[in-house]
Amino acid sequence: MTSKRRRHTPEQIIRKLQDAEKLQAEGQDVAAVARELGVTEATYYRWKNQYGGMKAEDAKRLKELEKQNDRLKRLLADAELEKAALKELAGGKLLSPDRRRAGVHHLMRKMGLSERKSTMLTGLSRSAFRRRLKGETTADPDAALRGWLRAYAKAHPRWGYRRAYHDARAEGWAVNHKKVQRLWREEGLRVPVKRRRKRVGSSTAEAPPACAPNTVWAVDFQFDADETGRAIKIASIVDEHTRECLGGIVARSITGDDLTTHLDAIAAQQGLPQVLRCDNGPELISQAMADWAGEATGLHYIPPGSPWRNGYVESFNSRIRDECLNITSFWSLAHARMIITDWKKEYNTIRRHSALGYRSPAEYAEICTH
Repeated sequence: MTSKRRRHTPEQIIRKLQDAEKLQAEGQDVAAVARELGVTEATYYRWKNQYGGMKAEDAKRLKELEKQNDRLKRLLADAELEKAALKELAGGKLLSPDRRRAGVHHLMRKMGLSERKSTMLTGLSRSAFRRRLKGETTADPDAALRGWLRAYAKAHPRWGYRRAYHDARAEGWAVNHKKVQRLWREEGLRVPVKRRRKRVGSSTAEAPPACAPNTVWAVDFQFDADETGRAIKIASIVDEHTRECLGGIVARSITGDDLTTHLDAIAAQQGLPQVLRCDNGPELISQAMADWAGEATGLHYIPPGSPWRNGYVESFNSRIRDECLNITSFWSLAHARMIITDWKKEYNTIRRHSALGYRSPAEYAEICTH
């Protein structure tokens, strides 16, 4: 029967090497020393090469460093594993318990992680993960309420969960609005919203390059509010060549008829442009605008969702927003009209424009020889 091989600790090896040095000092050779220590000569030389000159304290310190190194390796491996697990879950934030539970199942199935590790990474407690959901139980406690909601939605298909909640309370159901909303959503009883189809204006002419005054005018709307919160609608009309603001309207609301009346007033002084560039707002694609343009001038509508196609007036809107609307508090509509009119006059006559050689639009329009 063979005896089990005994493994020496570093402290034992250092002590035996110290004994070996004493034996060699007494005149014994290596073979006799190895027999005395109970090891082979190869083992003796390996010990001497590895632990020669060390003390027992050094061996103890070396052992502690090895343990610390092993612990750091495990921590690094755990960190790399957590990083890989988080990459697996990088499809979106795990906000709801259902998504966290699905993340736990995914990590356990895909990466072979333990339940404890997976729940820790997803931020879900183990008790919550192991708890059976109400929907998984055979007896659904909300089955009666679900049936009532389905019958209610069938009888009133255009009514939403808010009315259903108040009617359920009136009939004696002890529920709050959050539970009714959750069951309403789970049963797929959401009332579809009929969205209004956006109309797109049909252009009567392509906009030529604005190489001369009165070639292309651009019109656009923007909104602000007074101190009482009432809306203020602002219409601006810009000559794309001279950058002049030819006119504008400041009112609570602006219809297509209001805009065409104002355009007639500007055309009486400036003449009609070749093309009027605008977006697909309801005032601009109205029949009143089409009747006003007629055969006298062309209408060019930019594609929907492409404000950069109307860049001149959009740049003007950003200037009036930054230099006037954002720094002024209007206490009435009359006050807004006065401030905005004064700013447009300053824009045309005083404010220098970099694209015009740092001249004002009115100054450039006077020397324009096109």
